[in-house]
Amino acid sequence: MSVFSRISSRRRTVAAASVTAALALALAACGSSKDSSMPGMDHGSPASASSSESGMPGMDHGSMPGMDHGSMAKGDGLSDTKDGYRLVSDAKELPAGKATAYKFTITGPDDKPVTGFAVDQTKRMHFYAVRSDLTGFQHIHPTMADDGTWTADLTALEPGSWRTYTSFTPDSGPGKGKDFVLSRTVTVPGDAKDTPLPAAAASTEADGYTVAVKGELKAGMAGPMTVSISKDGKPVTDLQPYLDTYAHLTAFHEGDQAFAHLHPETKVNGDKGGPDLSFHAQLDKPGNWRLFLQFQTGGKLHTAALTLRVG
Repeated sequence: MSVFSRISSRRRTVAAASVTAALALALAACGSSKDSSMPGMDHGSPASASSSESGMPGMDHGSMPGMDHGSMAKGDGLSDTKDGYRLVSDAKELPAGKATAYKFTITGPDDKPVTGFAVDQTKRMHFYAVRSDLTGFQHIHPTMADDGTWTADLTALEPGSWRTYTSFTPDSGPGKGKDFVLSRTVTVPGDAKDTPLPAAAASTEADGYTVAVKGELKAGMAGPMTVSISKDGKPVTDLQPYLDTYAHLTAFHEGDQAFAHLHPETKVNGDKGGPDLSFHAQLDKPGNWRLFLQFQTGGKLHTAALTLRVG
């Protein structure tokens, strides 16, 4: 082999090694970068609170045409404090077997009582009381005094542990336009006996009405749900508007009493609705949920309860 041949051979070998090294460095850099492989996708960090609550990491429902669920309260409602807002009440016990008043205030980040609240489904405050075994459901619209003190008039309570929920939207301050669900526990003294949760079922009876639920929900994923109401085997078409809808639907999780409000998608169109009502449903935890559907006919409010199993 000539001198020139040997020199050319060495140059080709060095060049090949340089290319291989450069390629290896490029691949290593690409693999160490979270953003370079797929823009907008971070595989290394956990989903943010907003994405995990939506059930679809990285998806912003506000950017999807036709889906406006911005009024849906975030979180499970199991804390008395969120983002500086606090549910405050001196009540630690409530009497058993008789009507009683539950007084509370909502304080803001400045520790002062909040007095400005936006209207949500025709009310400025939605208040719920639910026993730990998910019986004794009460949904009340309390009244507020000028100093920000709210009064919820409860009907007779059975002995046991109860959780009281407040659902509201501040109309001013740093939380303006944000939906909150805050709760506290209260004890009703006496001989408390838990009632076993009824088994999951597709339908239930209430005041002579049959309420059937269709929709297979997965924990943490939003999906459609249809509620159909009938009586004596015939579709009910005389549902009256209640809270700016034909039915109000809330759910509570067995075990920890996590709260969820399932928002109606069937718009009110006149004084008569039914028999089928559509809901935007999202239940973030697997297991049994107790659903409470409230609807009105002939000026009377009916409440139907049903257990739904979420996978």
